[in-house]
Amino acid sequence: MEYKSGFVSIVGRPNVGKSTLMNNIVGEKIAIMSDKPQTTRNTIQAVYTDEEAQIVFMDTPGIHKPKNRLGEMMVKSAEDAFKNVDCIIFVVDNSKSIGKGDSMIIENLRKAKTPVFLILNKIDKLESKEELFDLIKMYDDLEVFKDIIPTSALNNSNLDSILSVIKKNLKPGPKYFPDYMITDQPERVLVSELIREKVLHYTNEEVPHGVAIEIERMKVRPNKNIMDISAIIYCERDSHKGIIIGKNGRKLKGIGKSAREEIEFLLGTQVNLQLWVKVKENWRNLQNYINDLGLNENKEY
Repeated sequence: MEYKSGFVSIVGRPNVGKSTLMNNIVGEKIAIMSDKPQTTRNTIQAVYTDEEAQIVFMDTPGIHKPKNRLGEMMVKSAEDAFKNVDCIIFVVDNSKSIGKGDSMIIENLRKAKTPVFLILNKIDKLESKEELFDLIKMYDDLEVFKDIIPTSALNNSNLDSILSVIKKNLKPGPKYFPDYMITDQPERVLVSELIREKVLHYTNEEVPHGVAIEIERMKVRPNKNIMDISAIIYCERDSHKGIIIGKNGRKLKGIGKSAREEIEFLLGTQVNLQLWVKVKENWRNLQNYINDLGLNENKEY
């Protein structure tokens, strides 16, 4: 049997579980996860490799109505991921109707020249099999999807079926990455995203999408298994700065402790993490600043 390989885009609205799905298929946390929408900002590449195939997943930002320059770039990044791939996975949740956002994506998917599969996520929250059958029929009647696969990404349900369907639609090809490699993201990007994830978890609804992380320093101490990391958390308002820091600095300490533990696991070394919070008003509409933070770096495939 010939070895297969290819590229797969994961698209969908914000907060439907795209990052959770990709992380659990690959078996490592590559993309940050949050119950707040629009968590992913760049197209993140993750690699699944086994004895039959190598699948390169691209987890895209959720497609939404943009409110600023950063939002426009996020949507463009997601729409670009429809192109030059071997198949597309469209992830939806257990909503009982198809909203405007999903309808917009579906109309774009009708134009796709590659197979499109629907992943019906969060089925663990359905109350009966009848509800599941009704959802499958609702999407099947659209005549867009080559296959519909129900799953619960959070519970690792039916992930084997997703992989099997993808493999059937890949062509024979080489390994693009070594077996041990699970992402093309630099360590600095992964570290900054882990810090941002913790900010999302610890702060209120009005703060997260006005937050960016800049890694100032990552350096291993000579002859010691310790890495010193310093990072700046940028926000858009003084009030947001106060929320992130918290009373007596408690919230920032919690963010730092939680981030440090996951960074140590990621890097396999002890970490001394120092965090600062600074205000940069309206940074999401400042193209030069978005460039400086590396939030416009989308790869061509």
